Amino acid sequence: MNWEKKGLIFKPTGDLPWSRSHAQVPFAMLMDNGLVRIFYATRDENSASSTSFIDVKADNPTNIVYQHDKPILSKGSRGSFDDSGTMPAWFVNHDGKLYLYYTAWNKSVEASYRLSIGIAVSEDNGLSFAKMFSGPIMDRSIFDPIWVGQPCVLVENGLWRMWYLSCEKIEMINDHPEPFYNIKYAESTDGINWKRNNQICIDFEFGTIDAIGRPCVYKEDGIYKMFHSNRKANGYREDKKASYSIGYSESKDGIIWERMDNKAGIVKSETGWDSIMNEYCTTYVYNGKRYLIYNGNGFGASGFGYAELVI
Repeated sequence: MNWEKKGLIFKPTGDLPWSRSHAQVPFAMLMDNGLVRIFYATRDENSASSTSFIDVKADNPTNIVYQHDKPILSKGSRGSFDDSGTMPAWFVNHDGKLYLYYTAWNKSVEASYRLSIGIAVSEDNGLSFAKMFSGPIMDRSIFDPIWVGQPCVLVENGLWRMWYLSCEKIEMINDHPEPFYNIKYAESTDGINWKRNNQICIDFEFGTIDAIGRPCVYKEDGIYKMFHSNRKANGYREDKKASYSIGYSESKDGIIWERMDNKAGIVKSETGWDSIMNEYCTTYVYNGKRYLIYNGNGFGASGFGYAELVI
């Protein structure tokens, strides 16, 4: 693939108490009116995340036509599974409702944080959401010992298919607990109750790629294609060589994947907002052209921008 970078779309100004920094893990939802609704996670002064959105022109995402002025999903009450923040992961239109799968955050004494997966539902096309349950629909288990998060969900012939992050271990590196996670697979008949069997789709490679984040799966020409975010465990916050880059894989069945990172086609810029990191991408097609929305430096602290696929 060959991508032409078009620049930064959005970064919070920091004026709102619930949005002091970050526009993280964007998700692009193509609407019927030539607009794309981009959901994102943003942080307050205590680094607690909530979810909001902007609407942009589908053929020119730098043209922002609407910015929502409040969160559509916020952290839960003290002691709940999402009491430290919520981040959007994937949106599914089903039976006239919009379902939001989100990553729920808990602070952790020994490992900095613990993640799980929640679900919320909207009946107004994403203007507001209600959490469906007071607990997570997926959490740590015998197959996922530390945490789970950031799911991608597709529905095919009544089968709900999920690709999600599974943290396998925590190691102390430079006096900081660092997570090692891969991408695994689960299935469901209702989108709520999920069956797992420890099926690894994209695994880490110790010392080369220690974590694989934010799966973005789509099917094209009979092939399952996935963008993901790859990083090392040591130095990834500041070191350009160790920090997140966008990877790519393909599969015939969505379960067995072949890594093809050299085909991702997008690399870090020499300078600017995406010069240290490229990560957490989402993609859509409009008028026959594919667009990629992605984060840059600081895990979304520098905002998100876009690129167009050049044929």
